[in-house]
Amino acid sequence: MLPIMSKTPMLQLFGVTKRYPGVIANNNVDLKIMPGEIHALLGENGAGKSTLVKYIYGVQKADSGTLEWCGKQTKINNPKMARKLGIGMVFQHFSLFDALTVKENISLGISSKIANSDLDKEIINISKKYGLPLDPDRYVHTLSVGERQRIEVVRCLLQDPSMLIMDEPTSVLTPQEVELLFRTLRQLSADGVSILYISHKLQEIKDLCHTATIMRMGEVVATCNPDHETPYSMAEMMMGKNISTPNRVEDSINKSPALIISDLSIQSEKSYGTDLKNINFTVNTGEVLGIAGIAGNGQKELMAALSGEVLAERPDSIKIANEPVGLFYPNQRRHAGMVFVPEERLGHAAVPMMSLWENAFLSGATKMNFKKNGFIRVADVKDYTHDIIKKFGVKTPNIQNIASSLSGGNLQKFIFGREILQNPRIIVAIQPTWGVDAGSAAAIRQSLIDLASKGCAVLVISQDLEELFEISDRLSVIYDGKLSPSINTKSISLKQLGLMMGGVSVFSEKGAIENVS
Repeated sequence: MLPIMSKTPMLQLFGVTKRYPGVIANNNVDLKIMPGEIHALLGENGAGKSTLVKYIYGVQKADSGTLEWCGKQTKINNPKMARKLGIGMVFQHFSLFDALTVKENISLGISSKIANSDLDKEIINISKKYGLPLDPDRYVHTLSVGERQRIEVVRCLLQDPSMLIMDEPTSVLTPQEVELLFRTLRQLSADGVSILYISHKLQEIKDLCHTATIMRMGEVVATCNPDHETPYSMAEMMMGKNISTPNRVEDSINKSPALIISDLSIQSEKSYGTDLKNINFTVNTGEVLGIAGIAGNGQKELMAALSGEVLAERPDSIKIANEPVGLFYPNQRRHAGMVFVPEERLGHAAVPMMSLWENAFLSGATKMNFKKNGFIRVADVKDYTHDIIKKFGVKTPNIQNIASSLSGGNLQKFIFGREILQNPRIIVAIQPTWGVDAGSAAAIRQSLIDLASKGCAVLVISQDLEELFEISDRLSVIYDGKLSPSINTKSISLKQLGLMMGGVSVFSEKGAIENVS
């Protein structure tokens, strides 16, 4: 229920339109957010949500339309002005400097008064209050994606905002942490703080938000009370069509070990990284193994070890079937049948300023035989790129567009398509649907299930527990660099898995749940 506040909207938009070459990002958009209202902004990737909130936050200007703040027509020329008005924003793609510490990054985006106070103490206090642990002196380049997101959230909360814009804030939290965050947001709401909440997790929209504005292809198509809707009905409004849920069919594939990890221990190269400690697991042909965990517990280190970016101490620590590959580099592992989907789309999975066909070449050069006598077979690479775009529904004007021009979901579909069309024996994906809309997420999850049904071994490392339950045959948890034995997905509850992610309980060797002593 919306708190009783002033009848004057905190924020109101009238007829906001923004055009880019070849696309209308926002088309005559109206939006009203009341004081204390938790207002969801929903839409598939590319629907225009990011463009709209960048206008509100002063990052970019609209071609037409007006904005009223507390009943007065206002032009927000830049983020500094937005923050001065009382608007804080947590971007999906973080605005952080890798070479600076947590404290130094936070100080750059806040007022000099706060920055010159006892900032270490303030960061620690806010971090504890909202369950977002941060060390002020850690360098950003040593942090996981989840930990970097915490910096953005804490930086906003330090500024005591009147309105908080949150883009996918729960993507790195356990169910217990989400519950704590929701209590915090509800308290902020009760205190009169307006919250513009962007998320692709429709159940949390229903649980948290008072109102939802739904966008499609740059336009507002509906406004609803999430209490009166279901996640499915909101997804249908977003997509304008029926949403198919991933479909799993029991198969008759003769499962045999495809990826075997034995006693894998690696000391992190980062000062504040997580060491991998005696990791053991097997992924069989035709199955999906899910690994759950909170950001910063060794996921990045495990992905680096599996991909060959960091080599194991022994060749037989990592085997593809019976072939030891622990000392193989990434291209050698690709040649042996492995493909990879990193968690950072831009900069790791794709080069931001390179075209889509050039990015397709980078990972497919070895397996797809795109080189001949030292020359790139450009026509073949472009045909392959067109195939990716067509088969995986990637929205882009053409293959010459650079990777950074795509929305998050479209880029993720492109990256997945690029790997899947290489017909892999093994695919390793970390955070496969982070920040991806319901339709794109369903397509990606179905593609992983389909790969497994064709005999591929699928390993998914994710913090999205609903996702893991939806696609995984077996589940393990990574905590402080240690991996639990796996257990059948049907034998564990969402709550139990969340507790394990927080270190409250672990699997015993027999597969039962035990409390951590």
